[in-house]
Amino acid sequence: MFILINLKAYPCDPVEIAQAADTVTTEHDADIAIAPQAAHIQRVADTGIETWAQHVSPVEHGSHTGSTLAEAPADAGATGTLLNHSENRRTLAEIDASLDAADRAGLSTVVCANNPEQIAAATSLGPDAVAVEPPELIGTGTPVSQADPDIVRDAVTAVERVDPEVDVYCGAGISTGEDVTSAKELGADGVLLASGVAKADDPKAALESLIE
Repeated sequence: MFILINLKAYPCDPVEIAQAADTVTTEHDADIAIAPQAAHIQRVADTGIETWAQHVSPVEHGSHTGSTLAEAPADAGATGTLLNHSENRRTLAEIDASLDAADRAGLSTVVCANNPEQIAAATSLGPDAVAVEPPELIGTGTPVSQADPDIVRDAVTAVERVDPEVDVYCGAGISTGEDVTSAKELGADGVLLASGVAKADDPKAALESLIE
């Protein structure tokens, strides 16, 4: 199971969390990646942990002040990017253009969506993975796999119908190893979480609890 930790804009130490993740990855042969703020990407990548951007803009080189050119996080050491998180929603056209930008920069992609119907639409654009995240459960500590497991099952089915090569991740409320196991049993290939690690007093212990 792939575990992607989104640090959002939480007041945490991204390097401390990245170092903890790198240690857990090595000690337990886990598959963990960290998505920090753009300004922290290089510092996080320098720890050796797989590093993702939280977003890349649907732009090419040019006059785009304030945008995140896909090549910038790639040059800083990122290997993938989130797109269309519930806190940074985009139109399908913008997602498609951001996917093109990520592909141009050699970044892997995960497109987030709220429900199976949106997951199907996102899958049709050809990302590497999609993540189903009902926004009402984000940050609650109640995992979607527990609150409404049919959303995860239906998302997996929707992806299989559109493009079975696309991985499906489960997000929103994931915080324990039990949540990860439940997501896997429902057919997910990975999980996307944030506060369960970013707000933890002991990030290493929180990460170990996810993979044990």
